[in-house]
Amino acid sequence: MTNIEIMAQNAKLASYTLSSLSTLVKDKALQEIADVLEQNKLLILQENAKDLEEAKKLLDNNEISQSTYNRLKLDDNKMRDMIQGIRDVKKLEDPVNKKVWAMGMDTGLDLYRVSCPIGVIGVIFEARPDVIPQICSLAVKSGNAVLLKGGKEAKNTNVVLVKLIKEALEKIGQFPQDSINLLFTRDDVSKMLEMDKYIDLIIPRGGNALVKYVKSNTKIPVMGHADGICHIYIDEYADLKKCAEICVDAKVQYPSACNAVETILIHESLVENYLPQLVLELEKAQVKVKGCEKCREFVPHIELATSEDWACEYGDKIVSIKAVKDLFDAIAHINVYGSGHTDCILSEDKKAIDTFMNLVDSAGVFANASTRFADGFRYGLGAEVGISTAKTHARGPVGLDGLVIYKYKLYGSGQTVAPYADGKKTFIHQRII
Repeated sequence: MTNIEIMAQNAKLASYTLSSLSTLVKDKALQEIADVLEQNKLLILQENAKDLEEAKKLLDNNEISQSTYNRLKLDDNKMRDMIQGIRDVKKLEDPVNKKVWAMGMDTGLDLYRVSCPIGVIGVIFEARPDVIPQICSLAVKSGNAVLLKGGKEAKNTNVVLVKLIKEALEKIGQFPQDSINLLFTRDDVSKMLEMDKYIDLIIPRGGNALVKYVKSNTKIPVMGHADGICHIYIDEYADLKKCAEICVDAKVQYPSACNAVETILIHESLVENYLPQLVLELEKAQVKVKGCEKCREFVPHIELATSEDWACEYGDKIVSIKAVKDLFDAIAHINVYGSGHTDCILSEDKKAIDTFMNLVDSAGVFANASTRFADGFRYGLGAEVGISTAKTHARGPVGLDGLVIYKYKLYGSGQTVAPYADGKKTFIHQRII
């Protein structure tokens, strides 16, 4: 038996204990984790500095991208949000053992659908060390065991974060030793993906290549998204005073985020008089703008956008702009080229907004707000384990509710099936909840 198989097996055993922990114990653990991380901020930043020093060499040699380097870096703001995220999870309602549905099948025969942890979750992420506290806090609250595999660029930061979190859980005493586990090598990932006997869900957080690799190499259910191609459509009835600020924020506030806008669609009636102003504001924010032929008629200095641009997640200060005939042309473009992540309409026309929100096939559809709001922390989920563009189990930013499933609990009083099968008795099927 390999080390990874032993780790996965022990995590599975730990998950049974975790599923029975009380809310009080879990909340106490979350408070302890937040306190320990806050007390050790300097240590964490020192370890992160070691990773950044090595990553800078990789960046200079073009072995990693600037966006990867940016994701790797921790600072006071990220630390603050990271710790606050844990405390926010503590405040959330416990998602486990909730009776979400109940049916009285017959007198003295009651069926309940009750929420329960998924079990063991494997999370594979790239250079994002702040993912670890997010995942661990959600796992603690939802009663799941986790196996974590971070990018090698963040090894020092990942190690110290997991060490501190495990120390915090040890202080509580009721958490199994194997609740939180850290993997290190690419070979560890390959072996983990084979552990369908013990691991119940895999969540890849990273680029397209990572997600596709995971989906192609495991029998374990996978939850995640391959691309983050987000759109903003500027409607003919948009309040133009709002548009530039929203578009700039959606692109510049964190260009490498999966919820940053990549393509702006603009109603053709606005191209002549408004587009030059929009491009100017984007360029002031150091954004490189590409545009379709129609856009270049009025802003000729921008680079021509090709069909590849419409399907590109830049992850950088680059945006493509396309003129569209109307609302339905915009919706059609989004449903063809979008990734199902987050798309936005800027309009003051309620009918247009409702049509956009109903017809755009994405996990998040916004009106008059930056796509950067698509985030578990900002949604009030406390933190997120990732973003899912799937249409099963969980969709959009996945918080606590996405980390529980349900089981059916049937309470009887000696009943057997035969009388019902023979027609001597009938079910009443009366909803209790």
